[in-house]
Amino acid sequence: MFSNLISFSTQCGVCDLSYTQFNVGDGPAAFLIMIVGAIITALAITVQLKFDPPFWVHILLWLPLTLILVLGFLRLA
Repeated sequence: MFSNLISFSTQCGVCDLSYTQFNVGDGPAAFLIMIVGAIITALAITVQLKFDPPFWVHILLWLPLTLILVLGFLRLA
């Protein structure tokens, strides 16, 4: 179904079904970004209130985690 990490192939490798007829648009990706954003925001606020780390700790924590969650859940969406 996927040709690489985040892009779809044009047809099925087994049955040759064309995936071009299934245009889902940007809806799932936008919905996914809102879900991941809510998760990261809740976690960042919790960490800030409990531990009060410096700003650079937030950058080291949340940027990679956001990237991993978006790329990981993009296939599901």
